[in-house]
Amino acid sequence: MRMDALIKTWQQLQHFVLPWRCLLCGAAGDHDIDLCADCAAELPRNRSCCARCALPLATAAMMCGECQRRAPPWDAAWAPFRYGWPLDRLESRYKFGNDLAAGRVLSTLWRRESCPVDLPKLLLTVPLHRSRLRQRGYNQALELARPLASELGLSLRHDVLQRLRRTDAQTELDAVGRRRNVRGAFALHAGVELPAHVAILDDVMTTGATLAECARVLKRVGVQRVDVWALARAPSHRG
Repeated sequence: MRMDALIKTWQQLQHFVLPWRCLLCGAAGDHDIDLCADCAAELPRNRSCCARCALPLATAAMMCGECQRRAPPWDAAWAPFRYGWPLDRLESRYKFGNDLAAGRVLSTLWRRESCPVDLPKLLLTVPLHRSRLRQRGYNQALELARPLASELGLSLRHDVLQRLRRTDAQTELDAVGRRRNVRGAFALHAGVELPAHVAILDDVMTTGATLAECARVLKRVGVQRVDVWALARAPSHRG
């Protein structure tokens, strides 16, 4: 039996034994995912946004007003969802509640979205400090990136950037505090060679401070184009 037939048979058996069940309302899952059709329909897509920073807008634009006033250090952004109900509930369970089933749902949702036309040569993830990694047990950005990179045929590395110090939780800070919090917090591992076009991935982009600091590190070592990818973009301006 061919491998693809074996995989399909295993998936059918798994679905029979453990049927898909919506993580949000408990109804039957739909389209081979633990999310029902009604809850999936409520997911806030980020169709109309700034092409430079992915900020949700009433009308899509190449650059929002904030980007025109102060261009970010990256070149383009991709965030297929807006950070709002019900995606924010799944993200919170995944990131802070150790709910890996929610992570699988989010990963599947991301892989099913249309990707940018101009793909990078290498995908990187925002690193966690080793103390936070021990505490959480996994890097939520890396686990989202693995299946996405496989789907898009991209090389993925998690050993390029390192977090030099443990920073305060960004959720507790305003835009200015977020920038100060991550300033100088990242560095490149020694001896790393990078292609001209890379993308740096995180789970949620709020003000963009963390991704901006990573982009600056990459630009300083000669990367010509840095894109930033996030599962979801919060509807707030960078400060």
